[in-house]
Amino acid sequence: MTSFVSLTSQTDQALSSAAAWRSAAQYAAALLHKGGIIALPTDTVYGLACLAQNKQALKRLFQIKERTNDNPIALCVGAIQEIAKYGKVNLKIIPILGNLLPGPVTLLFEAWPSIDQDGIANSHLVGIRMPNHPFIMQVAQLCNGAIALTSANKSKEPSCLNVQEFKPLWCDLDAVFDGGRLGTIDPMRLGSTIVDLSIKASFKIIRNGCALNDVKKTLSIL
Repeated sequence: MTSFVSLTSQTDQALSSAAAWRSAAQYAAALLHKGGIIALPTDTVYGLACLAQNKQALKRLFQIKERTNDNPIALCVGAIQEIAKYGKVNLKIIPILGNLLPGPVTLLFEAWPSIDQDGIANSHLVGIRMPNHPFIMQVAQLCNGAIALTSANKSKEPSCLNVQEFKPLWCDLDAVFDGGRLGTIDPMRLGSTIVDLSIKASFKIIRNGCALNDVKKTLSIL
């Protein structure tokens, strides 16, 4: 049975975002460690998540999304220093990463050979996210490992800004963490801006997303 956890409180928002969120994040991390799949808010749209190293959970995630393995899923990490565990990061761009992350950006790096290619890395690249949302960041830090993160919708369907929009998926999930409506503008549905940083001293925008202008400004020094 799917669990539903509200991350909002009409009486005390500060309490909701502190003690209650910590408890909810611990519950989310526990579910992920057990091989569960959860829905949770990000800084753009609602996402579906499982532990990246759990092949069975990852397979189930693709089935829920009705997504093929040649369309990879990004990794979510809880700290910038975690990125180098999964992708080859040029030392010269490390200072820039702090200006991009956390934020609505997915960065593509050359994947280390040890990264499981099935569903995570497309060819030689791996996408890495650090959403600027306190709840998912707490979950990622508690998991002590990468989370496979994708939008909460069937493939090719619109992304979702509130939990009701992906109600048909609820029965396939172990828990839904409701953070209310994410933003009031539809451009958020564009999702993260995807940037290829795999080639030294250059960048390439793969998907415009909702942070295109800010990302271009930050990366212009490359």
